[in-house]
Amino acid sequence: MNTRSAVQSVADVVAGLILATADISASPERVFRALTASDEVVRWWGSDDVYRTTAWVADLRVNGHWRADGRQTDGTAFSVEGEFLAIDAPRKIAQTWKADWDEGKPTTLTYRLEATEGGTRVTLRHEGFQGRADSCRSYAEGWRLVLQWLERHFAPEPAVASSRFFLFRLNPPRPAFPKDATAQELAVMQEHFAHWTKLSQAGTAIVYGPVDDPKGTWGVAIVRVADEGAARALAAGDPAIRSGLGFRYDVSAMPQALLGA
Repeated sequence: MNTRSAVQSVADVVAGLILATADISASPERVFRALTASDEVVRWWGSDDVYRTTAWVADLRVNGHWRADGRQTDGTAFSVEGEFLAIDAPRKIAQTWKADWDEGKPTTLTYRLEATEGGTRVTLRHEGFQGRADSCRSYAEGWRLVLQWLERHFAPEPAVASSRFFLFRLNPPRPAFPKDATAQELAVMQEHFAHWTKLSQAGTAIVYGPVDDPKGTWGVAIVRVADEGAARALAAGDPAIRSGLGFRYDVSAMPQALLGA
């Protein structure tokens, strides 16, 4: 199903600024987190045919430093960083912006989040492009894409109604694991983490991570797939299982699942 995006982004090349707006189907609190949380920014900021944000770190306070790293479709690495100028959660974020592809020229970015009946109106202002008309126009198109990705991140998924949720429990090779993990097992765990990170970014894995059980650490994930066959195929494809080192999944169907906005 195709839907028309309501995102607008306009470059004022005389004033050297960009103004953009988007209506997001989520609360201001959720949108604020999507713009600032390390584990969420990488889930939505980018696409395979443009670029991907691969890392985001932020000291979320006034004068705190933030940095994003990513890769273009050809594998070229890029980064952008700055400092927070103002934070009023969940209504406003203001920060400096210095991108390596823009020769590190400093600009100022401000998000304003306003609660609406359907979710949140995001208003973005990016200024400091005086005398750089081409750069201003390029950023305007870039912010149009970014806000569309954010819009899509919270958009209802038509396939959800026909999907099912499953709980995965990853049992380790022995109760003492990972305290007594071998170098080979640690390498497999790195592959396992990278595997689940991709599933999370794709929206298949809703949540995943280790559980600090007094009886021994184990892993948990909740996934959304078409059916039990797809769930078991997903488990079988985990590098931990394919390693043959004694890891084992218990896969259980969830009769119902409620996702918060």
